[in-house]
Amino acid sequence: MSIPATPSWVRDAICWQVYPLGFCGAPQQRDTTAPGATAPDSTAPTGQVSHRLPRLIGWLNHLVSLGANVLLLNPVFDSVTHGYDTLDHRRVDPRLGDAEDLQTLIDACHERGIRVVLDGVFNHLSVQHPVVQQALKAGPGTAEGAWIRWADGHPYGFEGNADLVELDLAHAPVQDAVAQVMIHWLERGIDGWRLDAMYAAGAAAWAPILERVRRAHPEAWLLGEVIHGDYPQIAAGSGAQSITQYELWKAIWSALHDHNLFELAHALGRHAEFLEQPGGGHPLTFLGNHDTTRIASQLPDGRDLAVAYALLALLPGVPAVYAGDELGATGIKEERAGGDDAVRPEFPDSPAEAIAGNGPLPLFSPAAAPRILEVHQRLLSLRRREPWLATARLAMDGESLSNEYARIVLHPRDEGADGDAPAPLTLLLNLSDQDLPAPGEVLEAVSGAAMLDAVPAPGPGVIPAHGAAVVR
Repeated sequence: MSIPATPSWVRDAICWQVYPLGFCGAPQQRDTTAPGATAPDSTAPTGQVSHRLPRLIGWLNHLVSLGANVLLLNPVFDSVTHGYDTLDHRRVDPRLGDAEDLQTLIDACHERGIRVVLDGVFNHLSVQHPVVQQALKAGPGTAEGAWIRWADGHPYGFEGNADLVELDLAHAPVQDAVAQVMIHWLERGIDGWRLDAMYAAGAAAWAPILERVRRAHPEAWLLGEVIHGDYPQIAAGSGAQSITQYELWKAIWSALHDHNLFELAHALGRHAEFLEQPGGGHPLTFLGNHDTTRIASQLPDGRDLAVAYALLALLPGVPAVYAGDELGATGIKEERAGGDDAVRPEFPDSPAEAIAGNGPLPLFSPAAAPRILEVHQRLLSLRRREPWLATARLAMDGESLSNEYARIVLHPRDEGADGDAPAPLTLLLNLSDQDLPAPGEVLEAVSGAAMLDAVPAPGPGVIPAHGAAVVR
């Protein structure tokens, strides 16, 4: 199939990702048995509405000051627990608020020039969802039963979870229902969708859904969550304009953790190939998200966080900062029930409280939080001044590469007919304990020691120890 055009605004997108249920301090479990908790003619619980979602409005100026312009929200729709066990895609989770609260948030974002992207959890539903209940009652081989996937006469649980029943996204009525929901919220002002677990159903199942959505809303951004597989092929086959770059995420934290920049070089080679292929443009790059251990908890030498931040800001793709990472938030994901809680914490009411170290958000170093934020702001400001970086061609200098030193050259993809294309930039990484000379005009340099411990930054013309420099 032909590769769909990516909305023009995505090229300049820098995301700030939020897990709302955690961020807003919502209860982790809905009481679906309380009197009055069920809507008329529905098995889906409603419950008392708590207007927590507007708390996010108090953080929107922080998002802008960071240098971001997209609010990427994890689930906001009615669910039983963590948001991925959906009960109703047309109703806001009452633990967060109601449709008016969501509309107010969307409007507040747009007033500030911020785009809003919602998490579309369409691969699976809560076992309590009316569609699932009807399917279970009717059984396989029936019109109602055809809405979900079955395995030996039993409902198919997503990744072995019996409470998350997979929809059959290859089934035309299901495709129609999903497209209707996506269009419904796009008509109410959102700017795009993150498609949760898009890898599970496969590209062919998603293709007719996304084609219909694109026809109705050509400026909508369609971002597919893909963990394993051929990223460009999945993007091209489904019609998604962006794919989550988990391979690069893993390589960044692992290479910095082990001081093995050869691992990073290998991943960057694959990233460069990805960018050149049909369907490979505009991948979502990130250092962590709601499903992963925080980057500040991944690196034994916290000074190396400066290098990670530089990679996120400068590498081609659509960078996403997971809320709190810009302050050095910590949290370790564990493979157990409730193992995501530490990476999905409640936030204080205001950025000022978080920066001051007040409230429930755990930080690597409260004293360093303002400096970590300032490093993000400087690097993302450079990214905004050099917008061609989003689609840059990249190459690793193999001759100078070592375990602790790397030279990454970034070239503008469009040379420009008038010959005034920007000059290439070089991102220099230094994981050693020694400052190194920088070959060229230093546009920006970040020092891990200065960031964490407020030691004096090295003078001009150097690549700081445990730091990075951008030269032209």
